[in-house]
Amino acid sequence: MIPEKFEQFVDPVDGTRWNVDMGFLSSSWRCVWGEGCQGILDDPAEELQQGCCSVGVELFDEEEAMLLSALAPTIDPPRWQFAAVAAESGIFRDDKRNHTALVDGACIFLNRVGFEGGAGCALHLQAEADGERPMDWKPAVCWQLPLRAEGAGGDVATLRRWTRADWGTDATMAWCCTEEAAAFVGDKPVAESLAGELEALVGPDVAVMITQRASLQFPADSE
Repeated sequence: MIPEKFEQFVDPVDGTRWNVDMGFLSSSWRCVWGEGCQGILDDPAEELQQGCCSVGVELFDEEEAMLLSALAPTIDPPRWQFAAVAAESGIFRDDKRNHTALVDGACIFLNRVGFEGGAGCALHLQAEADGERPMDWKPAVCWQLPLRAEGAGGDVATLRRWTRADWGTDATMAWCCTEEAAAFVGDKPVAESLAGELEALVGPDVAVMITQRASLQFPADSE
């Protein structure tokens, strides 16, 4: 795993001191879904191409639930494999509305390999078709991964990679992509490849500072 290398950046607008893992932000990590991702099941399952979607999505709050409820009916049925299931049974696991429903062992929004409308997240695919950012359609945990922001809005905050430990002490998944060399195959630093996500998490000023530093340090994983 690429060693952590924390550096501090101060937001000139609100004074927040961001402790940032530049070891990761300067690395060549990229999502390898469909290109060797082993998934998060107990055993490697590259052939399923489920990525992080095997357990569905735990929603952040009711606002996220309301967003999904509003967006789901706007997905073109030919672009969503389980549109009919959602229309009949809903998109949530239960009345608590804090977790997406599962269909055949994965998120209801995940189109499976071989689906004519395209494999992958139906929300993501519809956003792209509409010329919008997928991160504006997807739940926070879906678009933030592999980045994890902690303490945002306070005097001191941290931006780092997700690790196996963040999935819980009882996690038994086959691999964690931020800890596997097979995912460090990008041609640009994470700060650039995830520019939109980075800005949304730390704000535009800090994002620029991180990106400039990352470009100078790239590729961190070859050092």
